[in-house]
Amino acid sequence: MTMRYVRAFKGFAGIRLEADDIGSGDDPAIILLHGFGQTRKVWESVAVGLEQAGRHVINVDMRGHGGSDWPSDARYDFGAYVEDLRAVLGQMRTRPVVVAATHSGWIATAALAEDAATLASGLILVDPPAHADAETVRASAEALSAALGQGLAKPDYDGRLFDIFQSDGVDTRLETAVPHINIPVLVIRGALGGSGLADVADSFTSAFPNAEAIDVDGGGLLVVAERTEAFNGLLIDFLERKQPRFIPEYRSGSDARTLRDAMGCFATGVTIITAHDADGKPIGLTANSFTSVSLDPPLLLVCIANNAGSAETLRSADSFAVNVLQIGQQPVSNLFAGKGEDRFAGTRWEVGEYGAPILPSSLGIFECRRHTLHEAGDHFLLVGQVEKASFEPRRDPLLYFRGKYRRLHFT
Repeated sequence: MTMRYVRAFKGFAGIRLEADDIGSGDDPAIILLHGFGQTRKVWESVAVGLEQAGRHVINVDMRGHGGSDWPSDARYDFGAYVEDLRAVLGQMRTRPVVVAATHSGWIATAALAEDAATLASGLILVDPPAHADAETVRASAEALSAALGQGLAKPDYDGRLFDIFQSDGVDTRLETAVPHINIPVLVIRGALGGSGLADVADSFTSAFPNAEAIDVDGGGLLVVAERTEAFNGLLIDFLERKQPRFIPEYRSGSDARTLRDAMGCFATGVTIITAHDADGKPIGLTANSFTSVSLDPPLLLVCIANNAGSAETLRSADSFAVNVLQIGQQPVSNLFAGKGEDRFAGTRWEVGEYGAPILPSSLGIFECRRHTLHEAGDHFLLVGQVEKASFEPRRDPLLYFRGKYRRLHFT
């Protein structure tokens, strides 16, 4: 039985955006965006097919269309639509694939320009227009509206949007954005061959770092509506290749890469562990295997690789410090993760109250006495008793997730 309800998202400047939420929230998510002059009804058959293929579908009405707000101030500029989509993406609990028809392809491309990989897991552009000019927007939207009215309920939208929408600068913005969208991209085209747009579309597609294009014969004005079955097949094939529903598994004694990737799904902070060697020289290394152990007594532990350059010093150190890094310390993290450099030469540091070197610009600092040490395979666990802890509450943490640095995103 299909699970479906109407869901409201908070868009740019607080506008209400209405959507159909279809399927299980535990399945991979898809956001469907219609073009100007349409509503989410144009996706109805596609949404059902995706849900039956095991996808969680969010089918959105854009501002000024269908059940979403028609703003009293007629805010229909390109930037407002872009920020609406970014707001919706920020309210998703997983990174969806964004499927955008016609002019919404411009909006999706601009919305993902700066941080595509943190907002979406894929982008599918359906019949993207070749040029961003207001008259083309109006003409194509009116043609689609008339054509869809023959087979679907005629879309309702605020007619003021075509008088207000301005596309000046959009082409330049898209040209700048496309090379930075490094997620999987698919461009599906219907009736482009007869409209002289194929060459332009090819150029647009090739500018993405990771894109492929498919032409659908006999696609008509809108391939979504007129070749739904063929379109769904292409869509689901792409999703299964780029965002498969199966969960990779690790079984004991096999596939260490899967184990490592699974461990990487636990987002962590980043720390630098510091101490002095026997000659009094400061040493340090970057580590994200760090956790609190006990409050009484106050204990924490760090996990150190046996082959780390500083491992032997940390094995024998009577005192050490854990420096929790903030977002501005990514270069320092890279420095202490490397080899063969004097890590402290260009780094601000000082001696802490309990003898270990500390990095005073850190988000938090734990100064510790050695408590116990435990061997653990190719690592050892160094447990420290916290003698002093301090932190700077106005800073944000440097995060590490799936092998990359991240930062908090507030919504």
